[in-house]
Amino acid sequence: MIILASGSPRRQELLKNLGLAFKIVNPNIDEIIPKSTPIPKIPLAIALQKAKAVLPQFTPNDIIIAADTIVNYKNEIIGKPKNKQDAELILQKLSGKTHQVYTGVVILYQNKIKKISCVTKVNFNTLSVNEINFYIKKYKPFDKAGAYAIQEWIGLIGINKIEGDFYNVMGLPVSKLYTYLKKIKSI
Repeated sequence: MIILASGSPRRQELLKNLGLAFKIVNPNIDEIIPKSTPIPKIPLAIALQKAKAVLPQFTPNDIIIAADTIVNYKNEIIGKPKNKQDAELILQKLSGKTHQVYTGVVILYQNKIKKISCVTKVNFNTLSVNEINFYIKKYKPFDKAGAYAIQEWIGLIGINKIEGDFYNVMGLPVSKLYTYLKKIKSI
């Protein structure tokens, strides 16, 4: 059985689009990592915590998948906005600039740990105040790191270039995950 240790609707949608049957378990953890952890390693550290949190509920033959995604701009981790004003500030900060989206995926299977790391550079057009306010009002991006979802309106009008995996920006580097799952299980 495949277990997705995530409450993210986007990760659930991406895994479902692969045509895989899976069970969703929300790991419900406090995401605590040492301050000395390099930014690119943070998502892997949190994904490992998520995977280990649900591990006792399953057998070694179950495949546990956990992931975490962060947005990084000039060595600052941009999390989920606290409110409308915070979302405005975040999008203004990213407007006209390039940032990185890091995702770490951890797969636990038969007492082994596989780690997948992915980075995508995202370049935003300069966004007007009206565009930012429209997006926030209509799409309410309060559960999204960086205050945006690439697959929504803001991605259509605001992102002029990416370098890397599009689905990584959504929260799961699906192609890399699928390639690994094919190796361990006939899917």
